[in-house]
Amino acid sequence: MTARGGGLLFGTGGIPRSASGSGLAGGIRRLAELGLGCMEIEHVYGVRTTPEAAEAARQAAQETGLALSAHAPYYVNLNSKEPDKVEASVKRILDSARAAAACGGDRVVFHAAFFGGDPPESAFKAVKKQLKRIRRALDAEKLGGVSLRPELTGKRSQFGSPHELIRMSLEVEGVAPCLDLSHFYARDAGAANSFDDFRQLLDEIGDSLGSGALEDLHIHLSGIEHSAAGETRHVAAQESAFDYAAALRALKVCGARGRVICESPALEDDALLFQKKYRALRIGPRSAK
Repeated sequence: MTARGGGLLFGTGGIPRSASGSGLAGGIRRLAELGLGCMEIEHVYGVRTTPEAAEAARQAAQETGLALSAHAPYYVNLNSKEPDKVEASVKRILDSARAAAACGGDRVVFHAAFFGGDPPESAFKAVKKQLKRIRRALDAEKLGGVSLRPELTGKRSQFGSPHELIRMSLEVEGVAPCLDLSHFYARDAGAANSFDDFRQLLDEIGDSLGSGALEDLHIHLSGIEHSAAGETRHVAAQESAFDYAAALRALKVCGARGRVICESPALEDDALLFQKKYRALRIGPRSAK
């Protein structure tokens, strides 16, 4: 599901703070009341969505038109040296994808792996092997409509550079990047933080994966702090040196479509801020700087 009438949908990673009860369904309805268009269901510490909650969420999403995705639990490492940890990671992604589908969602986001001292190429092969396996399992369960969205990660010790995600998307069917633009900034200790940096990333996505990739983006955006090693914590957008306005402008100029999920602690407040800033931009797609 892409943005109504083109452009981007904005929403939150998790139930908005201003929702009053009713779990996922209440969160979906609250976001719709606020004029937002998507939500990412957060399975931070485990997938615990009951069939009843999933059905209520599905009905609420159908009634409001809200687009849903899911984020797998944080502890996933498809490159672990321990087979039981790889198996647990595969299960967490599969369970998150199943829960997303039960709620009416169509994609699952996850942090794929840590390098753990392995060469990047070795880690890539390990992750690729498991993503192919997950894809086969979902297809066998008739969940082929749920795309796998490995995330652009915030530390160089994690698998998930732009190059790795592009290559994985080319080599494994049903995989597309989750572009966490805040992580993109933090991953190299704030070196990438300009309109040109963000536009170059988006152009690389379009050039490598085709223009269709820019028409169904999945983006994370938040305020963020970093150390020399990368991401340290998410903060409210206006408390961060991350230039979210430049990121939004690059998205506008590149004619991006899809979803922007706000992961800052301010949740719906920052999601509404991002939406307002984006809609106020008066820039034609593919315009010059």
